[in-house]
This record gives sequence, C-alpha cells and structure tokens, in this order.
Amino acid sequence: MSLEVPYIPSLDSTATGNAIRSVFSMIEAHAIASLNWKEYYYVPKVSFKIAYTDESILLYYEVFEKHIRAAYLHNNEPVYRDSCVEFFISFDGSNYYNFEFNCIGTMLSAYGSQIMEKRQLASQDRIGSIYRDTNIHATPNGVQWDLVANIPFSVFKEDSINSLKARECLANFYKCGDDLPIPHFLSWAPIDHPKPNFHLPAFFGKLHFAS
Repeated sequence: MSLEVPYIPSLDSTATGNAIRSVFSMIEAHAIASLNWKEYYYVPKVSFKIAYTDESILLYYEVFEKHIRAAYLHNNEPVYRDSCVEFFISFDGSNYYNFEFNCIGTMLSAYGSQIMEKRQLASQDRIGSIYRDTNIHATPNGVQWDLVANIPFSVFKEDSINSLKARECLANFYKCGDDLPIPHFLSWAPIDHPKPNFHLPAFFGKLHFAS
C-alpha cells in the first residue's frame, strides 16, 4: 500500500477546523477497510484524508458506524476502547509515533519500538500542541462522525523533523472500538498477524510527501 500526500502551502500548524475541512473537501479519501481478523467481522464505513504543510501534518477521518462510545475524557487514557481512529507513522522504519483519537477528540500518543514496555507516552504539553476537532451526527442507521487533526512537526522531536517535502516514510491508519457492542479492528494497509495488533511497523504502508 502506498499513497502520495499532497502539499498545502496555504495552511500551517495554526490552522483549525473550518479551514482544514475546506482544504480536505478537494483531497482524495482513502478507505480503512482491511478486515484482518475474520472473527471481528463488523466493517463500519471509514475513510481518511491526509495532507501536509510547511509546519504540520493534517488529518481528516470520516466514520459511519452503528454505535459510538466516548468513555475516556483525559489524554493518554485507553481511547482505543472507545470509537477510535488512529494514525501511526515511522520515519526510520523501526520506531514510530502513534496518535489515537476517540470520537470526541480525546487522544493517546506515544513513541518507541513495537516492544510496548519501551514505548514512552507523550507529555501533556506535546499532546496539547495537536489541534483536534470533531463533529457527531445521528443517521437513520447509526452515527456519523468526523475528526480533523493538525499535528505540528515539533511533535516529532525524536526525529527532528523540519520539513517533509519529497520525503518518504511508513505509516498505517486504523479504526477500532475494543469495548463497543460490536468490537472491530480495521486498517488501511493489511496486517498479517494471528491476533489484533496495530503495533507492527512491518505492515505499515508507504507515504510519499509531494514536493
């Protein structure tokens, strides 16, 4: 799996909700639909969009699902148990950053290798520098929600990222809900592993940041 990440010179790390959504209205969506574990059969309709600026990575997720859950209100709580979308990115092919958001924007983030004991949770200051905004609407068949995020390059301090122009890296995008009435675990790039596990950089796809 691979995709090209468009460059948005008109925005920066201070861009917020309406400005980000306006730009994303013209950018291609990608499905999060890889059903890697058949016992978790439910596949909500989920897509993401990604772009970047001179200072940040921009994300947009749109989700249609039967149920939502938002039990976690404090950052670095286990939001993956709620209605959750996630973005993992690696600049060196081994260590990676995970960004996990529930449907009200509560966030969990960490950095390190796939050995969980060696991963370090992001500080509250670092998480606080990441803009998030969500919308939630009832639909005839459940709930529709979306999330935008603006992740400044300063968050990637372990890799000293100053620019992403023409750079390639590895990443994956996910949708999960461990404690929902119908648990599910979906990815953009497929994962070949016997049990649900998103922390496997060997299965990340490729991102190419346009110049």
